[in-house]
Amino acid sequence: MDTYIRFVHSLSRLCGTVATVLLITSIMAIIHMVVQRYIFNLSTSWQTEYVIYALAGSTFIGSPFVLLEKGHVNVELLPYYLGPKGKLILAIICSVLSLIFCIVIFILSCEVWLDAFVNNHTTGTLWNAALWKLYIALPIGFFVMILQYVADIVSLITKREMPFPPPVLAEVIK
Repeated sequence: MDTYIRFVHSLSRLCGTVATVLLITSIMAIIHMVVQRYIFNLSTSWQTEYVIYALAGSTFIGSPFVLLEKGHVNVELLPYYLGPKGKLILAIICSVLSLIFCIVIFILSCEVWLDAFVNNHTTGTLWNAALWKLYIALPIGFFVMILQYVADIVSLITKREMPFPPPVLAEVIK
């Protein structure tokens, strides 16, 4: 099981790297668009669309890394009043519900991606990018999220990781 968890953590880190690259290329595309439009007085065609799809892709592909790093927002009012066993049970329930949600979205996103692939849907713009290439970020991101949730649930059940760590003293003082 440790091998699975290490593999999923590596995969989630890779997703974080891909998301970072997509963000950086989005910034570069915006800079290119500004230079092309306002310095050289040329029209732009693909940059805006690329930025939209790259940012959406980085959001979905980067989400497993955020889950791995526990970078999502937690409302810890209820866990504050629970003991260690209650926190563990709450974390498992929340993780299982989140896993179910990710499975549903994964299945639906696969259907959308497959439809775009089979029917060769395009953006219909001047760039006219194939939508299946753009939509692939959803199934990839949610598939790795599913793997990450399974790893998190296994870590909770086997007590490799405890949920809702106590706040650091510096955070309490603020």
